[in-house]
This record gives sequence, C-alpha cells and structure tokens, in this order.
Amino acid sequence: MRIARFSIDGNVAFGAVEGDQPDQLVLDIIKGIPFADFELSGTKVPLSKVRLLPPVLPNKVVAFGRNYAEHARELGNEVPDAPFAFFKPSTSVIGPGDAIQYPSFSEELHHEAELAVVIGRMCREVPRERVKDVIFGYTCANDVTARDVQRREKQWARAKGFDSSCPLGPWVETDLDPGDLTIQLTVNGAQRQLGRTSEMIHSIEDLIVNISEAMTLLPGDVILTGTPAGVGPLNVGDEVAVSIEGIGTLTNKVVKRG
Repeated sequence: MRIARFSIDGNVAFGAVEGDQPDQLVLDIIKGIPFADFELSGTKVPLSKVRLLPPVLPNKVVAFGRNYAEHARELGNEVPDAPFAFFKPSTSVIGPGDAIQYPSFSEELHHEAELAVVIGRMCREVPRERVKDVIFGYTCANDVTARDVQRREKQWARAKGFDSSCPLGPWVETDLDPGDLTIQLTVNGAQRQLGRTSEMIHSIEDLIVNISEAMTLLPGDVILTGTPAGVGPLNVGDEVAVSIEGIGTLTNKVVKRG
C-alpha cells in the first residue's frame, strides 16, 4: 500500500494512493494515523487536487554514510568496516515539489539519491530477525549536501543538516522487498546516478540493528541507507528527481535561499 500525507483546503491528512495511471491517481482518506490499525474512510480525492507533503514528520533522521563502495571511492574515502551514522534534523525535511534552498554558506551543493526506511513502531535493541516487524515502509530521499562545507568542517551538522536538505517522498510504500531495487537520479532530465540497493555494504538489517543498539527509534523516524556512485553538483534552477523501483519519483527544484 502507498501511504501519502497531504493537505487539502487547509486540512492535513493521510491517504492510501490508488490507481496505476499517474493522471488518474486518487487518495482514499485514512481515519486517524497509519502507524496503528486504521481504516479507509471511503472518501476519495484526486491526487491532482491535493498538495503532497513529506510523507512523515520524523522525530529524527538517521543517515548512514559511505554505504556503497563506489560512492565512498569516488570521494576518496575508505569503505567503513562498520555502519557510519550521522543525523539530519527534522527541520531539514521537505516534501515532493518543495524547493531545495541553496544555502548561502556553500558554493558546492551535491545531490545524493537514497532509499529511506520509515520506522513504524517504537523500538530499541532490535534483533536482526525482528527488523522487518519495526519497518512501516520505504520512500525516496535526497541527502542534499554542501560538499565544500563537509570537506572544511569536521562535523557534518551544517553540511547535511541545513533547512531543506532532506527531501522525502512522494509517499511511503508499505509492501516492498528492498533487497534489489533500481535507484536513480536525474538533474534536468539527465541521468546522474544509477545503482541498485543490493550494492549496499551494510544491509537494512545491519543499519537498524546498529542504530537501535544506541537509541530508541520512534514511529515516523527515517533511516537513510546511503547513496550509490554518481553524486554531483546542483545549481539554482535545477530540477532534481530521485526514482526508486516500486516506490515512485521524488522531484524538487533548487532555488536561491531568500
């Protein structure tokens, strides 16, 4: 099931996305929130009549770096022996169609297409065999990075945590095997990144076991699983699109921060 979060007439709701043709998709509004047992209301609205929002509002975004060997090498980094985590704040999250604001303190903005895992229940110290039980679903993400700042500063908080640096969407797919999916990114229609989730060094199970050893994960928290090779520059005016097999496409435009 595809679960979207959207606004219409000033109201925010979740809905199940129905249909196969992009111009004929409708949302069946969910009663309540999707992280518990829920019912579909039967009230349906065309997707074209709503504004899609970030599919979740995470308490935290835990991102894992250098989880694809070729990406680590293209930036001159060693492939890590263990998962390598950092954080993006909740204020970095934007939704499909929202603007990526080019930060004033950077002159080298990069795209990073990623598969995002959405946590469905509160959990800690998750055993490997129970990881699937705590996952709500999957969505597309773009770990937008101020690369010059990342190189210059020892901490990545500003380079990867600035406002609008974490586009998510267009919705959460709850019924998906993430083991071997095509992940690609285009800028102005030209392909920049192309890889498969099977190329991850550390699996989704590895990542969730690793981070849940240290902290409690909450419903709606997001885990970013790393980016394949091909990262590169974004400029003001660019349209960047992340597409993941079985999920859909997340599109955002880069604007000058006003």
